[in-house]
Amino acid sequence: MFTDLFLKRRHWLLGVGAALALAAGPVWASDEAPEVFIKRITNDTLDTIKADKALRNGDVGKIMQLVDVKLMPHVNFRRMTALATGPAWRKATPEQQTRLQDEFKILLVRTYAGALSQVSDQVVLVKPLRAGQEDKNLVVNTEVRGKGDPIQLDYRLEKTPGQGAGWMIFDLNVLGVWLIENYRTQFTKEINAGGIDALIASLAARNKTNAKAS
Repeated sequence: MFTDLFLKRRHWLLGVGAALALAAGPVWASDEAPEVFIKRITNDTLDTIKADKALRNGDVGKIMQLVDVKLMPHVNFRRMTALATGPAWRKATPEQQTRLQDEFKILLVRTYAGALSQVSDQVVLVKPLRAGQEDKNLVVNTEVRGKGDPIQLDYRLEKTPGQGAGWMIFDLNVLGVWLIENYRTQFTKEINAGGIDALIASLAARNKTNAKAS
């Protein structure tokens, strides 16, 4: 069983960060600036959450549906899962990789579903892009502003080539802690103790516990 990923405040912020792309539409033109992309999806999503009582109440079924339809086109979730898993990912079978992605997605959605109920008067300030960054590992810095001090919330993006080209999210940074790095520490312990199947089983057990509690 994993320990909590973040303190309560970080749970809330990561939930907001993960939710900020839920209401985004199709991937836009490949020449859309990364900071414009983040500003667009965050503003659209905050407006949607504020207007949707079910989302604010943490309706997991509705959140899962929105994740599949709206968020996944904007997230390289395979890369996110692979980075969180580490070297063991390359040794996993295709079936194990699929199961791991599925359980990891459920864990993230359920863990942070409650954060949606806390969205009220928050706004997101997107900071100017730092020069000299590469398209495969580019960071857009933002601040979540509402009651209390501004909170750092950053997005790591990559540019996808070819048809449907655009920006894809593959990591989040809240208060100086990157989501992938934090999960990798937990995943590595599980894998070292019992292999990739042990990690999948642990995630599945955590998800069942969360489902009963919701």
